[in-house]
Amino acid sequence: MRLFHFSDNPGLKVFHPRPVRIPSPRPVGREWLNEPLVWAIEETRQAMYLFPRDCPRILVWPTEATVAEECAAWWGERRCAMIAHIEWAWFERWRRGVIHRYELPVDDFEDLQDAGMWVARRSVAPIDMTTIDDLPQALAEAGCELRVMESLTPLKGLWTSSLHVSGIRLRNAAGWAR
Repeated sequence: MRLFHFSDNPGLKVFHPRPVRIPSPRPVGREWLNEPLVWAIEETRQAMYLFPRDCPRILVWPTEATVAEECAAWWGERRCAMIAHIEWAWFERWRRGVIHRYELPVDDFEDLQDAGMWVARRSVAPIDMTTIDDLPQALAEAGCELRVMESLTPLKGLWTSSLHVSGIRLRNAAGWAR
């Protein structure tokens, strides 16, 4: 298994724990997830971060609990592992974007058992860095189909579906309730 952190900064030598920008309600015993941490994502879920940092996006994928009808409605005959949704206002920035993928040592991280996310409570030095300058190609290689929409707000109901739904930087989405 490989873990990554994505950044628009190509010169990072050490990742230091940072607090989350907007704390989230956490279950009892997991409040520490709002404390300073270094975050990483498993290779199989890296498509979630093949976007400019502030680009609002919603990614969905089926799980073992996904209802067959919902899977058929969203996937049909597709072979992709994930579907990503962004707004047209962000499409050109995404298409021309460049990001840097840092590989991090697995032994320094704890598995959150949540959508491929891992955390470290101390500073971590990357073991490698790759510049990704063709985000459309990288997204396709990660098994993710892109859907571009005027607004992400029609997808709010997905959180009540049996699909896994991850929303990232939605505060930047047009018309998204803050």
